[in-house]
Parts: sequence; C-alpha cells; structure tokens
Amino acid sequence: MRSLAVCLALLCLAAPPAFADSLPRSIYVDPPQDAHNPARMEVLHIPSGGVEINGVAYVASGPVPHPTVLLLHGLPGNEKNLDLAQAIRRAGWNAVTINYRGSWGSPGEFHFGQTLEDAAAALAYLRTPEIAGKLGVDPKRMVVAGHSMGGWVTAHIFAQDPALAGAVMISAGDMGLEGTHDRTEILSLLEDNKETLAVPDMGALADELTAHSREWSLPALAPRLKDRRLLILYSHDGLESDSQSLIDPLKAARSKGLTYTYTATDHGWSDHRIALQAQVINWLESLQNSASSSLK
Repeated sequence: MRSLAVCLALLCLAAPPAFADSLPRSIYVDPPQDAHNPARMEVLHIPSGGVEINGVAYVASGPVPHPTVLLLHGLPGNEKNLDLAQAIRRAGWNAVTINYRGSWGSPGEFHFGQTLEDAAAALAYLRTPEIAGKLGVDPKRMVVAGHSMGGWVTAHIFAQDPALAGAVMISAGDMGLEGTHDRTEILSLLEDNKETLAVPDMGALADELTAHSREWSLPALAPRLKDRRLLILYSHDGLESDSQSLIDPLKAARSKGLTYTYTATDHGWSDHRIALQAQVINWLESLQNSASSSLK
C-alpha cells in the first residue's frame, strides 16, 4: 500500500512538467507569496453615467505596477469567466471585472449603448493616478477582453482607444448584426437573456439595436483594427459567422496583429475552460514579450 501511495505521489509531481509545453505555469501553479505586494481582491465602485457601477479587481502579487486586463461579461453574463480572471492574476496580470449599468446589481437601467460607455468609464477609472497606484495598474500595459456580447463591447472599445495594448474577443456576438433581424427575433433574444437585467421596456431595447445596427456591426471596425494586436477565439455556438465577419476583412487587409483560433466547444467553453485560459495567457505573454523587445 505504501509503495502504491509513493507511485501516485510521483505521478502527481510529474504531471505539471508533462503539460508545460502546452500550458502556462499559471494554469496549475500558484505564484510566490509577496508580503509587500500580496495578491488580493478589491471591490470597486466605478463612476459611469451619473451612477457607480460594481466592479472587482483581482490584484496580482509581486512588484508593481502590473499589466491589467479589463474583463467584460456578455448578455446577461451568466458566465462571468472568473476562472479566467484568476488564471490571469496568477500569470502576473491584474484582472478587473465590471457589471454594466442595470446588470447584476449595478444601478441604473440596462441599454446596449451604455455597455460601451461603462467599459470606457472603467478604463478611465483604472488610469487615474489614485486608482492606478492603489491597484498597481500600469496604464501603459492595459488590455480589454470580453466574452459573447462582451466581445462586441471589447472590439468597439479597442477601436476607439489607441492606448490599449491589445484586445481579446471570446465567442463574440455581433449586436449590430442582431439589430438587422426581424423585431420578433430580437425580442425573443432579449426575453431569453433578461435575467438580472433592469429593462423596463424590452421594445425600446430592441429599437436601440435596430437604430444602431450599421454603426455597431463588427465588420465596420476592421479598418480601425487592422494594425492592432487582437486575439479572436470562437467556438461551435451558432455565432461562428459573427467572429468570421471581422476575421475575414482583417485577413484581407493583411493584418499583422491578428491571431484567431476556432475551438469545437459550446458558447461558454464548458469543456475547454483550461484550453481557454491557456490560449489567453499565452497570447498575453507574447504581447509582453513583444513589448519588451521593442524597448530594447
């Protein structure tokens, strides 16, 4: 019995190196504790549109300042990707999550246009000297990432914010495209995704999508994104064409900053969570390495 236990222990010890070539260490190894700059969580109240939206900062351990990822949820955001936030933090990055106005307890009513405003407000908040100092944020090394509708928000914010170092879109849904559908289809989508959203008038929300369908579409952003560092991860979820609609024009423009990967999993990456973390973290590390090389 003792020899069997020893063998099992040795196998467990051997497991991480076997995965080392494909998985970053932050997937399976905690960072060293740092008494001066410990890993921690900070609750945030971020000014946006006359209210304060809810946020949480997963602050990395180690010497500050840290590169930082703003992680945006979808519609309504049942998958918060907090496992991804934790992995990003173990990799030495801060990860900040927010809840848009009118979602998940943040005050106000939910509107699609406000998700763009709230994400921009969160970036501005994190860049203020007081908050950047408190959280150890490096304003020159910030990335925005988002899942589903959050991927759509990410693309728009990235296009309008040249100071961002990069962006990650995960199984993005094109809300501009949704606005071109029949009103009954739009209302059905909203009814299926309204939990935790403060939406007094579903019809007005549908009208908002219709009114902005052209300017909010993902392909319209391609000219502003072709020279930027962008990771697009998409899955077998019925929204493949939404991501492809941005990938194709970026490829046609010979974008040198575009990286994209298709994975045969569902919209929430339910059976590929570790693969998702690995792809994002490896890309973030490549971004870091590229930035370091350019400074030499």
